[in-house]
Amino acid sequence: MDFKGFDQPGGPGGGGTRSVKVMIAGGFGTGKTTMVRSVSDIKPLTTEETLTQASADVDHLIGVADKTETTVSLDFGKISLNDSLMLYLFGTPGQERFWFLWNGLFKGALGAIVLVDTRRLASSFRAIEEMERQDVPFVVALNVFPDSQDYPIEEIRDALDISPHTPIVACDARDRASSRDVLVALIRHLKERSAVALESR
Repeated sequence: MDFKGFDQPGGPGGGGTRSVKVMIAGGFGTGKTTMVRSVSDIKPLTTEETLTQASADVDHLIGVADKTETTVSLDFGKISLNDSLMLYLFGTPGQERFWFLWNGLFKGALGAIVLVDTRRLASSFRAIEEMERQDVPFVVALNVFPDSQDYPIEEIRDALDISPHTPIVACDARDRASSRDVLVALIRHLKERSAVALESR
């Protein structure tokens, strides 16, 4: 993926606003819809439906027993990080029965955030595998819940089996400033990757 001209909207010598598609992925109940809602400059589009008894056998609520709704297609929002950079945010559905939608959502994505609930690390394994399979640069955001334990970052990295070059940051998906900081961390990661790629040419 070519990041040349990342700092200059429209490429070298260009003007206006650069638009970037960013995925927000993760397991069921990790806070994807909450993050899109908290950080979006516009009223976000969400596709949440009420959880029913009929889905009890497929939507496992271990660790998220209070969850009453679930995303069945996608969440969409947008945020301007500055005058020249607009991020379009696409939140993925977390349940396995909706994973078939992911391929379409990932098309054109420059980068991604994988939201992780440290109480249920395994719920985000699939999202990380998909990032690596589709070669989408990503950062891991540890969404802090009231009863989350504080694990050393390197223990989290080992448990998720991710590269030492992949940033891991803590966040509160309910908080706009915290969610924005995660997006800034992703953009910084993309710029660093771009610089490395250009130097290796």
